[in-house]
Amino acid sequence: MQASQIEIVPFGPDHLEAAVALSQQAGWPHRTEDWQLALALSEGMVAIEDGKVVGTVLVTPYKGDCATINMVIVDETMRGRGLGRRLMDAALLTAGGRPLRLVATTAGLPLYQKLGFRETGTVLQHQGLAGEIAAPAETEAATAADLPAIATLDRLAFGADREGLLSYLAGIGEFAVIRSGGRISGFACLRPFGRGEVIGPVVAADLSKAKTLIEHFIARRPGRFLRVDTTDETGLSPWLAEQGLVHVGGGITMRQPLAKDAADPTATTFALASQALG
Repeated sequence: MQASQIEIVPFGPDHLEAAVALSQQAGWPHRTEDWQLALALSEGMVAIEDGKVVGTVLVTPYKGDCATINMVIVDETMRGRGLGRRLMDAALLTAGGRPLRLVATTAGLPLYQKLGFRETGTVLQHQGLAGEIAAPAETEAATAADLPAIATLDRLAFGADREGLLSYLAGIGEFAVIRSGGRISGFACLRPFGRGEVIGPVVAADLSKAKTLIEHFIARRPGRFLRVDTTDETGLSPWLAEQGLVHVGGGITMRQPLAKDAADPTATTFALASQALG
């Protein structure tokens, strides 16, 4: 059966269980709760053949600023039939002309390049069991009143308004902040994900402050499984390995169009919320 006979339909709640199974087939650690987070922030499509979900894609918009395309999965029995292209075409229509970002696997790279995406860097996935370290004195737990300032700092670093994402993360996880002169100058988030917990996003003015924010959560999770997704340009990777969070893979960051955000010395993203969400 050809991919042209497969129907692309909106992602509904009844597709969730099959989507989790597809991500497990791909070797991804996403739980039902992780898919629910992504779906709550996104508009998705699934490919259906004979009543079975054989592909997924999500588009996560950050207001009118940009969108990420993520959770692009094609059932291993359906690959090589053009289904990935059909899912991406549907995603591009859904994105509505927004600038786009995604993290590609090596296998997916040729398709994304054909669609006009260009490489901008590399994501480095680190994970492992947290060691025992002292809690830094410079950090503190954030409060609900800090969320607007956190969102403002994130917008400077990410180049888009992600208030909806940060509000959702605040409901399922926790934030730590660094204050300078009474104002928030850096933050990090910890939330459940996959096999354990993920630290991200992490936004700070420099590498030293980023390490301090990550230490805040490592110190509180000795022996727990932690994950951090950083990028090669941050310089954070060697230090993460020293903390027992080893480099286990990653992906290729891409954009369409290629324009990069203007650098802001007060805010740099040192760790992603996730490879899917940026």
